[in-house]
Amino acid sequence: MAYSPRARGRQVNAFQALALLLSFALIAVVGGVLAGAMVLPAVAVVKGTTNLAVTTFDNLPSELAAKPLSEKSTMLAADGSVLATFYAENRVVVPIADIAPIMQNAVIATEDKRFYAHGGIDPTGMLRAGVRNVLNPNATEGASTLTQQYVKNTLIEAALQSGDYAAAAAAKEAKGAEGYSRKLREAKLAIALEKSTPKQTILEGYLNIAQFGINLYGIESAANHYFSKHASELNYMEAATLAGVTQSPTKWDPAKNTADSETRRNVVLRLLKEQGYITVAEYTAGIATPLASMLHVQDTKVGCMAAGDIVPGSGYFCDYVTKIIASDAAFGATRTDRVNLLYRGGLTITTTIDPHQQALADAEVKNGVPVSDPSGVASAISVIEPGTGKVTAMAQTTNYNPTQTQGPGESAVNYNTDYKYGSASGFAPGSTFKPFTLAQWLKDGHSLNENIDAKLRTYQMSEFSARCSQLSGPPYKFGNAEGSGGNMTVLQATMNSVNSGYIKMASELDLCDIMDTASSLGIHKGGGQSGDGPFDPLPANVIGSQSVAPLTMAAAFAGFASGGTFCEPIAITSVRDSDGKELGVPQANCRQALEPRIANAVNYALSNVWKGTAKGVQEPPFPSAGKTGTTSANEDTWFLGYTPVLAAAVWVGFPNSFTKMQNITINGKRYYSPGHNVFGSSIAAPTWSRFMTQALAGVSVPAFAPAGTLEINGVPISVPNVVGQSVDAATATLKAAGFRISVAPDQVASTVPAGSVATQSPGAFAKVTKGSVITVQLSNGQPPAVDPNAQVQPVQPGPQNPPGNGGGKKP
Repeated sequence: MAYSPRARGRQVNAFQALALLLSFALIAVVGGVLAGAMVLPAVAVVKGTTNLAVTTFDNLPSELAAKPLSEKSTMLAADGSVLATFYAENRVVVPIADIAPIMQNAVIATEDKRFYAHGGIDPTGMLRAGVRNVLNPNATEGASTLTQQYVKNTLIEAALQSGDYAAAAAAKEAKGAEGYSRKLREAKLAIALEKSTPKQTILEGYLNIAQFGINLYGIESAANHYFSKHASELNYMEAATLAGVTQSPTKWDPAKNTADSETRRNVVLRLLKEQGYITVAEYTAGIATPLASMLHVQDTKVGCMAAGDIVPGSGYFCDYVTKIIASDAAFGATRTDRVNLLYRGGLTITTTIDPHQQALADAEVKNGVPVSDPSGVASAISVIEPGTGKVTAMAQTTNYNPTQTQGPGESAVNYNTDYKYGSASGFAPGSTFKPFTLAQWLKDGHSLNENIDAKLRTYQMSEFSARCSQLSGPPYKFGNAEGSGGNMTVLQATMNSVNSGYIKMASELDLCDIMDTASSLGIHKGGGQSGDGPFDPLPANVIGSQSVAPLTMAAAFAGFASGGTFCEPIAITSVRDSDGKELGVPQANCRQALEPRIANAVNYALSNVWKGTAKGVQEPPFPSAGKTGTTSANEDTWFLGYTPVLAAAVWVGFPNSFTKMQNITINGKRYYSPGHNVFGSSIAAPTWSRFMTQALAGVSVPAFAPAGTLEINGVPISVPNVVGQSVDAATATLKAAGFRISVAPDQVASTVPAGSVATQSPGAFAKVTKGSVITVQLSNGQPPAVDPNAQVQPVQPGPQNPPGNGGGKKP
């Protein structure tokens, strides 16, 4: 029968429980352990101690259901360096072969010198302790064998792993009826365990489960912590030190209470000498050696707060990884199971973080906006590897602190991730959302050099199409940072981030298609107060109104960088359990979201950012592309930039409110006029440039694949002849052919009727890009003037004008 730590029998008072225990011990001394086990029930009845007694010995559990021991989990960076550790109990389990023999002997000499002789309990010791406890009711002498101590610790561990803290406390009870009842239960379990389990296995279990200091469990962790070595490497003085700790792990902690621990060590050294495990000379040398001179304490920094001390600013990435484990079904059926796996499962978690890139990201994001800047503005950066989805860096302008006592510039909120991974809800992307409309524009057969009428105006909602939604509401009004717009190519509208150009483009597309293209590249709302799911098909979202996480945006632009292959962000590459078994991890699920020709054209367009909205920013010395982003009143600003090998999103804004960054000083620089408010090119783009230039120093960065002629110029089509047509007729003809018309203000003399088209440019039948603007001039009704000085050129003879035909006239 497997033992449940909550099992209870009939209850007794302390005297009755002690009498029962003493009866067992006395009979065991006289007739042996097995005799005591067999005769105890009858004796107990005769003595009258079991009416309302603790569970009689026969009914006590006889099988110890030991769960795998809790072990600490370790999080590694991509290069294998330790980033953080997590544990409910700081333990590393090792086999007996990896524990120095002198360590084994030191524990036996100290805790149970008859370990190899008894059958699980020491009846003589139990009887002696019981008598002393009768004489002194306040005494708590235990006389437990190593086997009984192992049983006790196993019961406590099982209760803790099950979350049954009351049972764990009961298993520790040393006084009164409960204490004696516990001793009796432990005794029977110890006897049963010794029948089925070799002594060395029991010793191995004890050395791995026992507590060896304040929050230190198992001999391997203790050896690592106090002496910076493995348990297999311990010498006799170190073994004596650790063997003495288990009696009172806090009192005898060598690092915290060195003088007391040295006294305790010397006691153990004497026991080793007396029992023949060390020589007199070794004993003499041992007690003469100051414990302080032996210690080489190696503190284990716990959790994600410690990660930032190892790799600057990595606490937020570390926290992101723990939240992935806690929320992903790959790591357990319930959240409780998954958290227990992290803190008790002895996992080795290899992550994607690149320590070099992380340090650079942390430094540069804080160079852009310092921690605790008086403005209250913050910044964040997410870095992703195109084609794999690996998150290589994640930083922001606060220091990670998940506790209730946060100082200035400290926070647990991760600005880079969705709400479920960091409690932020994302930020409005502004113009960095435009490339998704550009991709849809290209998918629908349009080109980059297609001309559009980008005049700033108000649009009726009826001018937009949305097959998946019913559009309604007042006319859509918006502004341009670039002025009133006008006729321009899509490439120009992209390079200069002209809102009116992109709203015009959206009016010729389907808003649902635009949002579907964004979704195919992983775009979704940030969660929390921003809601979940894809962006809504609204004109305002063409210029980025709803909120999205920086990490999500970085992954989407990495999809452009990789030729249209989108990979979901991943932070974990492998997880091994304590036995070295590989566990399943979340996958990037890379897929072709865009045809390469579409992605290539987007890359071509966005590579012109250095000539447009980011022309004042230092361009990196390698192929790159990007998009600035600024919301309507400078509340959120961005730069999304990438190369074929690395992509990054930088956000700058107020983290807790949608507040204008106007008339403000950030990092000592004043932004105090309409033309000099905070834009994507102000802080975000320079931060990106500084980071990327250093991160890719010495790296061979290839060029983007070239854009196709059709995506740049479209299919050349013939311009219809509209000379002689009315303005309305010419407009209809050109529009039907895929062109736009522009009427020149000045009329010209012509033989065609007044008000009709006199000339057109490009001329009739010219091959030009679809969407091009055809400029026409209207006739004023006056015939062209004849120059009297003009000389008539003689007609040269030819097939139509043979000699003698009078200049081509018929005779």
